[in-house]
Amino acid sequence: MAQTANLIGQVEINSGGDVLHDLLRFKPNDIPPMCSNKMYRCDLLSGQRGDVGSTICWNFTNDGKPQASKQIIEAVDEKNHKIVFKVIGGELVEIYKTFKIIFHVEEKGGKRFAIYTYEFEKPDTDVPYPTSLMDFMTTILKEMDENASRK
Repeated sequence: MAQTANLIGQVEINSGGDVLHDLLRFKPNDIPPMCSNKMYRCDLLSGQRGDVGSTICWNFTNDGKPQASKQIIEAVDEKNHKIVFKVIGGELVEIYKTFKIIFHVEEKGGKRFAIYTYEFEKPDTDVPYPTSLMDFMTTILKEMDENASRK
């Protein structure tokens, strides 16, 4: 029986929400050099970089295995520095029926947080939750923030 689930992670950041939002939306090809031990390539496959409907492919290493994730930018909210990526290719769609990655920035108690949500549908209860991918994203966002804060 299929099971829909969400996993939410957050990372305290020093750079502005617009900085990480712009990197993810308009300059994803700048991210692999910031995270060279985890991410090694990002290609625009169709559309204009950053536009809703554009397609990109991320190439990365997770759990010691090279992987790819083909994604469409499904929605953008400039005010909340929010981007919704729908995964349409790669290992995740082989494991899960659907998979979305939602990124946004929030301020809480005078601090800024990059928050990412995985919305996914497991085909059955035997399929594991993507916890190693949560750790991966936390590492990537920390490295992006450290690099962006230095500039």
